[in-house]
Amino acid sequence: MRALVFNDAYSVSMEDVPDPEIQVATDAIVRVVATCVCGSDLWYYRGDTPRRPGSRIGHEFVGVVEAIGTDVGTLRVGDFVIAPFMYSDGTCPHCLNGITSSCVHGGYWAARGVDGGQGEFVRVPLADGTLVVVPGGRPDDALIPHLLALSDVCGTGHHAAIGAGVRPGSVVAVVGDGAVGLSGILAARRLGAERIIALSRNPERQAVATAFGATDLVEVRGQDAVVAVLELTGGLGADATLECVGTGESMNTAFAIARPGSRVGFVGVPHGVEFPIDIAFYNNVGLGGGLAPVRAYLPDLLADVLDGSIEPGRVFDLTVEFEQLPEGYAAMDERRAIKAMARLS
Repeated sequence: MRALVFNDAYSVSMEDVPDPEIQVATDAIVRVVATCVCGSDLWYYRGDTPRRPGSRIGHEFVGVVEAIGTDVGTLRVGDFVIAPFMYSDGTCPHCLNGITSSCVHGGYWAARGVDGGQGEFVRVPLADGTLVVVPGGRPDDALIPHLLALSDVCGTGHHAAIGAGVRPGSVVAVVGDGAVGLSGILAARRLGAERIIALSRNPERQAVATAFGATDLVEVRGQDAVVAVLELTGGLGADATLECVGTGESMNTAFAIARPGSRVGFVGVPHGVEFPIDIAFYNNVGLGGGLAPVRAYLPDLLADVLDGSIEPGRVFDLTVEFEQLPEGYAAMDERRAIKAMARLS
């Protein structure tokens, strides 16, 4: 089969790799219908995070179950499924506590002998606990981007909003206008925020932010952004702040615009971040969020996608042929695209 492989910084290529097979009785094999590039993939694509040359990549996909192990009980061949960005058993103490991203027996795609999500087929460990079936079989093509967004960014933005304590009537600020930040805006609206301030300087991303529920746009960064948000909030700051980037500047900005006594929900993978302890201490600003337990959020978010309440797939503004997936990486790295997806069948 064909799958994307990491070679070196700024170099990924489509290669022939072995077809996956059932290895243990709890596995399933999924034929990938659509996959995509994540902002977190760009950390190793740019050389900021080490990665072994020749390794498989990708962690977001939807597809059709092609085969199941003898101990798989909740799936059937032919089911259309969503795979969250980590696999988990759904039964360990952490999963039962809602933190499926810390599953005792779980792990990441494209690691420890597990297939990457940017391939034609994927062996799914712990298939019963991991995969979420979309009712009614294969959906219309128009729905697939919205289902694919549920594999990571929609749930990750939701986790930022939950971690920040977004409530009905809240004033929310969102730092970051990538797919996760935009999903955070969508989540804040879904949770009843009255006012949502999006920090974005890109017109295309501003348009999606507004469509998702942003009421105010701040087009500057750093200290200028802090001043602007404080002016918009009468000097108080945001009731809930979402940090969706993972850099030192974004974290400092998030804490500087957070209202005393509020929380920052952070989901950006941290790179070069020093925690702003002085602001946190003197303003009583808390920190929530972290690695999103997307599998725990999937059923509720899927229900909202299926009834048309939310359209998280609007973050995809570039669709490429599967063999051209390296162009998706380049486009996102160069900020020519918010989020790139590829359809396989």
